[in-house]
Amino acid sequence: MGDFKETPSQTAGPFVHIGLSPQMAGLETRGLGQTLGERMITGDPEGEPITLDIYVFDGDGAPVTDALIEIWQPGPDGEFGTMPGFENWGRQMTDFDTGLARFETLKPGAGQNAAPHVLIWIAARGVNLSLTTRAYFEDEDNKADPVFKLAGQRAATMLAKRTNRGYRHDIFLQGENETVFIDA
Repeated sequence: MGDFKETPSQTAGPFVHIGLSPQMAGLETRGLGQTLGERMITGDPEGEPITLDIYVFDGDGAPVTDALIEIWQPGPDGEFGTMPGFENWGRQMTDFDTGLARFETLKPGAGQNAAPHVLIWIAARGVNLSLTTRAYFEDEDNKADPVFKLAGQRAATMLAKRTNRGYRHDIFLQGENETVFIDA
């Protein structure tokens, strides 16, 4: 049998968001229920509620208005285990005007050898393979975190800035301010 070669990757196409985020196709209004990953705070959990606003921009600084953003994060105790009233996973599409995906969540705590952070997974048009990065918080001590440290001088591209609502994190897919992405 001959050598088998990997086929080239292709973009997911213009309709992948319908399966991953049905509200973008108006399907939630047809009785199909809540979109998965829409709500992270589902009760009255312990911890600091925050809003994490994630904006996605292309290499020219224009908003990416149809990206799918998923986040995973530890709870306030730094653990990924279950916690009453809180899901540690969320999914949102960026909006059609500003490229914003907004998550109502809890501020994560520090874990073993890890600063408080949120893992971010991005799928978007023109992106052949999904992208993974992290959002660290500018008001935390991130220096000892191994991933933050590995990013070196570019680690600042992974910092979420404090706002009056919580935090804002800007992700640039390419260009001068390109965010540090992680091979996952």
